Amino acid sequence: MRAIPLTIGLLLLMACHTSQPAVTVTSTHKRAKNIVLLIGDGMGLTQLTAGLYANNNHLNLERFPVIGLHKAYSANDLITDSAAGATAFACGQKTYNGAIAMGTDSLPLTTILEQAEDRGMATGLVATSTIVHATPAAFIAHNKLRQNYEDIAVDFLKTDIDYFVGGGEKFFNARTLDDRDLVKELRSKGYTVSDFRQNDLGRIVLNKQMKFAYFTADEDPPTASQGRDYLPLAADKGVRYLERRSETGYFMMIEGSQIDWGGHANNTQYIIREMLDFDEAIGRVLNLAEKDGETLVIVTADHECGGFSINYGSKMGKIEGKFTTDGHTGDLVPVFAFGPGAERFGGIYENTAIYDKMVQALGWND
Repeated sequence: MRAIPLTIGLLLLMACHTSQPAVTVTSTHKRAKNIVLLIGDGMGLTQLTAGLYANNNHLNLERFPVIGLHKAYSANDLITDSAAGATAFACGQKTYNGAIAMGTDSLPLTTILEQAEDRGMATGLVATSTIVHATPAAFIAHNKLRQNYEDIAVDFLKTDIDYFVGGGEKFFNARTLDDRDLVKELRSKGYTVSDFRQNDLGRIVLNKQMKFAYFTADEDPPTASQGRDYLPLAADKGVRYLERRSETGYFMMIEGSQIDWGGHANNTQYIIREMLDFDEAIGRVLNLAEKDGETLVIVTADHECGGFSINYGSKMGKIEGKFTTDGHTGDLVPVFAFGPGAERFGGIYENTAIYDKMVQALGWND
């Protein structure tokens, strides 16, 4: 019979005769207090690569320690649209293209923003589209069709969202469905409603008692090339305000909406300018998250748009882009994560897992 080494024998003896219970292995994940989800609509790998090489080979996205990929297809199509893609993030379920926080049975799904409000957290939405566009809408509204903008605007009055910034004021106060003035109704609910472009935003940080609704255009905001510059500032001020607004924490979604529109237009420079504007907002949020140590920051996209590629003739600082379509594609989509719970976002997974991982990071399913 083969002899057992002394050290192993002693370990076996201790295991057999100890009266102590077995050690329970607990999770090493640190719980996040806050979440900022940044969505670059239509931002695939090539869009961010074009921004990187056009910007002296640098993006704030390079600061993220965890990178993954998600599968963006919807419930009824390999090629998703923004409504179904955002619903997957907001609600954790795949649905049909065009649905706003509704399942395949056309019944409402509870969103992570609504869940955050129920838990006493502060909430915010920022977009460079109209605020009732598909992506922001999927976090706060419920509708069978994404184009029902005036109906979606009404849903803003059914929540306690603390801060939102985007275009589309006409869907609130120049309505065709009814005579309601939703801007007036927002003010009656305690919101400061005004034009983001004309305000000193310092008071947002200082006054945590007020709620803020900023409309940046009657319809769609202008492009970054046309001078639109509110996204980084709205992200920075919004995070600072929401952090002061609630001791329980906050959830905020920030969308760089027009990266997608550059893809639809097959316009390389449009994509790059919007990508760099979005990346500046990412940098502002990261700077704040690095200081507080309690905020999970996630950057992803709902889908790629344009079948965008960087071709021969391109140089550092000068990108020659080509396109295979003026619509969306079925590419896997990159995910970047920083902060408590970031390690969950590595690997390849369904787009619905973005919701699951956020809920896990907040400790809601402990």
